[in-house]
Amino acid sequence: MPLEHELLKLEKGFWTQGGDYYREHVDDECLLAFTEMAGVHSNEEIAGMNPGAGQWKNVRLDEKGVVELGEDAVVLTYEVNAERKTGEPYKALVSTGYVRRDGDWKMAFHQQTPLDTTKH
Repeated sequence: MPLEHELLKLEKGFWTQGGDYYREHVDDECLLAFTEMAGVHSNEEIAGMNPGAGQWKNVRLDEKGVVELGEDAVVLTYEVNAERKTGEPYKALVSTGYVRRDGDWKMAFHQQTPLDTTKH
């Protein structure tokens, strides 16, 4: 499976799964950058922010680019189109940095820039 497909599949899980998925796929520490908050958080803190699946539906990811920073580091950028469980549309440009730990990709950086959902 090409790297970008592997990473997009991993990313989709962050949108559709709950805390246990985060515990498994987030590095020990992860830098988050959102409009409403930014900073380094532990794996457990991030899992706690995402306790259960079902927060998002109709999730579509459109890859914008992947850059390999080395053998064990990569950054993926994509556009997400989804709906909150309330039905409210959400669109954002997302970047996630991964590091490879014991053969598995772990999220070490995650950033979202919300986009205007009224533009088509």
